[in-house]
Amino acid sequence: MSTQPSRILETFPNPKPELDYTVRMTIPEFTCLCPKTGQPDFATLDLEFVPDRANVELKSLKLYAWSFRDRGAFHEAVTNEIADDLAAAMQPRYLRLTAKFNVRGGIYTTVVATRRKPGWNPEPTVTLP
Repeated sequence: MSTQPSRILETFPNPKPELDYTVRMTIPEFTCLCPKTGQPDFATLDLEFVPDRANVELKSLKLYAWSFRDRGAFHEAVTNEIADDLAAAMQPRYLRLTAKFNVRGGIYTTVVATRRKPGWNPEPTVTLP
């Protein structure tokens, strides 16, 4: 069992690559440091993606999130960095990362980063009665 953070995102083969389906994950204990003050910033990360050939492995995602704990980063930069790293590792059809940061200076910040595979279009929305 690893007791160290890691920047490596492991993946495993998508068990149903012929289907579009959505995976949703919540990472409620994300932390990084304010690059101006060095004080900790806390956030909940909501990850949603439509996998193509690979899914992210949960333990590696947990260790990856941990790797930001002692790093200074602006909210916008860290959210986009994580979205880029996840997109590079999985190459999903679609990915949305929503980072909801706790209050800093009386202001809550939410950053939403999306990545889309060229040429992929979602199925039409179905509204059920």
